[in-house]
Amino acid sequence: MDLEKPQAGHRKVPEGPESREHGREPEGCLVVAIRLPVRIVALVVVLPVRMVWDALVVVGRMLRDTVLRPFGKALAWLGKVLFVRPLGALWRCVLVPVGRGLGRLVEWLVVVPAVWLYRRVLTPVGHGIAWLARGLRAALAWVHERLLTPVGHGLRWLMRRLVVVPAVWVYRWVLAPAGRAVAWTVYWTGRVLFVLPVLALWRWVLVPAGRVLAVVGREVRTALGHAWRVAGHLSLAVGRFLGALFRWIFVEPVRWVYRSVLTPVGHVVRDAVLRPLAQAARAVGRSGRQALTAARESLRQARYDVRRALFGAPRERAAVDRREPAARGARTLGRSTTALTKD
Repeated sequence: MDLEKPQAGHRKVPEGPESREHGREPEGCLVVAIRLPVRIVALVVVLPVRMVWDALVVVGRMLRDTVLRPFGKALAWLGKVLFVRPLGALWRCVLVPVGRGLGRLVEWLVVVPAVWLYRRVLTPVGHGIAWLARGLRAALAWVHERLLTPVGHGLRWLMRRLVVVPAVWVYRWVLAPAGRAVAWTVYWTGRVLFVLPVLALWRWVLVPAGRVLAVVGREVRTALGHAWRVAGHLSLAVGRFLGALFRWIFVEPVRWVYRSVLTPVGHVVRDAVLRPLAQAARAVGRSGRQALTAARESLRQARYDVRRALFGAPRERAAVDRREPAARGARTLGRSTTALTKD
């Protein structure tokens, strides 16, 4: 019989981070006594904060989509028009040519003279100074090898015999034993007066208190996490309730009034008042245009009659067919001129 298979009717509980954490550490009475009050207090404290946070998030997203993003785009376009393009044009058309000219000027006024000075003046002077330095170094080396080294060896031997050997003897036979005795005394005095009390305080007071505080802190952290998630669900439910309440109190009545009252009234006003008024206005405009046309025709005819009465009827011009020349200017057999070549 396989003992590892789950029995029928028993549901396997998934292991979460809390069950794994508590599975590693056995819970005591202190943990169970602290957990429920801490979670209740955390939920009471965190719920208003979470609701205010969700409201601020909604307001912030609305402001970002309706105000800040268009304002940012407008500022970007304005900055591009007022700063980027003028500065780019200034850079391309003014600063780059001026910089190139200044570079050429600096090259001819500073770089070329400096290179000539380095090659013609400083290099020979540097070679001379190097030759002098090599000679001085050789002289100093001779003095060091022939004079200073023997004198130094003698002084070292004298200092070793007169100072180092007595100092080593005093350190080995006087100072070292005295120092060991003082160090041993200080060590045991410090251990008895400081280390042992501090060790006892750490072992019997601070470690148990730290474990209790660790348990309390872990439970507070877990309770805050649970409270934050529960407050999120409650805030979402409250938000949906307020949205539904606003929709049923304000939006739906306004929509019903618009569909059931304002739309039929608007149709009636349009069919009974606005459309006849528009037709009447078009008829009046048409009649007015016809009256103005008749008045203009009458005024034109009266002006023509007055001009004819004062100056007479205008002379009628004879119709001339310009496709063929006149009989007098036509081509003849006895002349060489034509209608196109005659004066």
